Amino acid sequence: MNQPLPEHQRSTGSRPVGATDEHSAAQNVQQMFDTIAPRYDLLNHVLSVGIDRWWWHRAARAARPILTRPESVVVDLCCGTGDMTLALLKHRPKGSGEAPILAIDFSHNMLSRGAIKFAPHNIIPIEADALHLPLADNSVDLVTSAFGFRNLSNYEEGLAELHRVLRPGGQIAILDCNQPEGLTGALYSLYFKKVLPKIGGLISGSAQGASAYSYLPASVERFPRPPRMKQLITAAGFTNARWTGYTFSTAGLYQGTKA
Repeated sequence: MNQPLPEHQRSTGSRPVGATDEHSAAQNVQQMFDTIAPRYDLLNHVLSVGIDRWWWHRAARAARPILTRPESVVVDLCCGTGDMTLALLKHRPKGSGEAPILAIDFSHNMLSRGAIKFAPHNIIPIEADALHLPLADNSVDLVTSAFGFRNLSNYEEGLAELHRVLRPGGQIAILDCNQPEGLTGALYSLYFKKVLPKIGGLISGSAQGASAYSYLPASVERFPRPPRMKQLITAAGFTNARWTGYTFSTAGLYQGTKA
């Protein structure tokens, strides 16, 4: 008799406290990010001790072969306040005629703050749901996502949507957190579950902020581990699914190519 998969191997999607289905999960996540948007950048930099900047730039360098082509259509999904988007921009050609980067998020407050950063650049902010993108089939060359894919209410549907909009040969580059094993994993869990929510609550100055940063470790624990995530990427129709761990595998980059 088959045993049920452990929680972190289930591939449903994000489930914040109080969410009973995919719709309520998406609503809860949207409201949560709208609430913490004013101090989101500060919290990220403090809680990651500044390492998040290095993760963004390393992920952007991995996508450089596509980014340097002026005609490439690039989407930064779940862009938040736009730090990953700006890391991608560093590798785009400088001049006229290059396609803009499309920065997409469904949190209005997060995207509004990103739009201020995007204003001087060739970046178009779009408020939209990652599971229902307002993009044509086979129209995109690269989709990136930094620490946002984990919050989708359905991972398989998210990957299927990315596969739909990508052109043949197009690539995904999903940067996200991971729960490492062994002593590193134990220390990571201690920080995430005991320390991070308290600091998050103090800096955000609200009960909602503390709740959001209690959700973070739970979302990482629920998110599929690299072997399972690579299975999901392959099942969605991508080839050469791979994972590159960053900083003792506390985060890392998933990549795949549309056949």
